[in-house]
Amino acid sequence: MKEAFWGWWIIALGLAITVVIMVVTDMTTTSEQDYYMVKEITQASMYEAVDYGYYRLNGELKINAEKFMENFIRRYSEVVSINKTVDIDFYDIYESPPKATVIVSNHTINAFVEETDMTLDIKNRVDAVLEMDTETKPELKEE
Repeated sequence: MKEAFWGWWIIALGLAITVVIMVVTDMTTTSEQDYYMVKEITQASMYEAVDYGYYRLNGELKINAEKFMENFIRRYSEVVSINKTVDIDFYDIYESPPKATVIVSNHTINAFVEETDMTLDIKNRVDAVLEMDTETKPELKEE
């Protein structure tokens, strides 16, 4: 009986350690992975939102703000997992010169510690400016 009792305690301790590792892993890896994901999605969305007609006429980059937000939300929803609650905020979207600030807030875990409910929110902020190298600027052809 004594050995069976210790066996149950070892199983319970193993389960508790597994849960703690899962919670810590969810909190720590989410921030770094989400930052790079938001950065890459912002870059790709800005490239897709470039107004090429304006660029051909004036030789300056300009993005469409609504198209940028639409592309960002579409791309982000394809990548993010379904069990997370995410708030996406767009600030300082300038069309010309192209600049955007995106803040993504993840509401990760509800932890119940000593009769208090605690939530952990992780915010990732990306400031992106789309630039063009003047040396590799393509020639504008007039017809």
